[in-house]
Amino acid sequence: MSLAGIGVVARQEFRLRIRTGRWRWLLGAWLLVVTGFTGLLYAGLQHTTRTDDGAVMYGGLMLFVLALAALVAPALAAQSVNGDRERGVLAALQVTALGAGDIATGKLVAAWGTSVVFLALTLPDVLWCVAAGGVQLTRLLVTMGVMVLLLGVICAIALALSALLRRTTTSGLLSYLAVFALSIGTLVVFGLVSAATQETRVVHTPVDPNCSIDPGFSPGGCSGTYTESVVRTDRTWWLLAPNPFLILADSAPQTAKQKRGSSTDPLGSMARWVRDQRRGPTSSFTYGSLSSTRNPGAVWPWGLGFDVLLGAGGLWLTTRRLRTPTRKLARGARIA
Repeated sequence: MSLAGIGVVARQEFRLRIRTGRWRWLLGAWLLVVTGFTGLLYAGLQHTTRTDDGAVMYGGLMLFVLALAALVAPALAAQSVNGDRERGVLAALQVTALGAGDIATGKLVAAWGTSVVFLALTLPDVLWCVAAGGVQLTRLLVTMGVMVLLLGVICAIALALSALLRRTTTSGLLSYLAVFALSIGTLVVFGLVSAATQETRVVHTPVDPNCSIDPGFSPGGCSGTYTESVVRTDRTWWLLAPNPFLILADSAPQTAKQKRGSSTDPLGSMARWVRDQRRGPTSSFTYGSLSSTRNPGAVWPWGLGFDVLLGAGGLWLTTRRLRTPTRKLARGARIA
């Protein structure tokens, strides 16, 4: 694998996309939708008295852009390999001096680079949020960098499915299902597993000397103990870690106002929620080994690391499927 070979494949993929006139319409529609959403956010916040309108706008915009990008990115790579095989283009590449790694990485670079172009079109709206105030430069750089990595992961997964499956329709559908599994699926599985693994704990309450006057001061009366069901999210939080939206929110640097919980920024609110799940159940009393004073760690490094490994695995699978000579082909697969 060489940089020159990767560049040749990437340039070819870019030329094919540029020649297709529909991409101009897609880019224009993207810019129109994102700008319209930002304008609606700005108009809605004008009726409030908050001083962090820019942070709220930026958080909402980033989540909206990630949702749109998750719809666009799979389409950029889900037909890259099997589509070329159907058109008889892939075999022409494989008989050249280009290696399987050159072809796989070049196609990934082209799809990833195209998704970054879509992301770059949001910069005017990002600057609009910055002008509204409350958006730190570090927050902007970190969130944009994390989003670029997440788009690369999505493209790599879609590319692997394109290499593994013969039909372009199937690979496209499964690419969207993979995005759904990472975003909505992780939340569903987390909720079901957490509910299924909840425990019953005995809570020891401090005995009030006035208990004889008011026996109803606690659920246990004067006994000083009672039982309750505890959802141990501190054991299941890792199921949320691969979620792209939670990764983006948790990675965003927090301001002092956001750390105090006095900000309505959606990224900050989501970050506090996911870290609370890692902390686990809290109580004003002490029971078992649980403590409400435990400081939860960040979730996003684990999730981003898992997703990057998933994307790297997808690139490895694509490279393996493109190696020649191929000893086994799916029935009906075209090689030339």
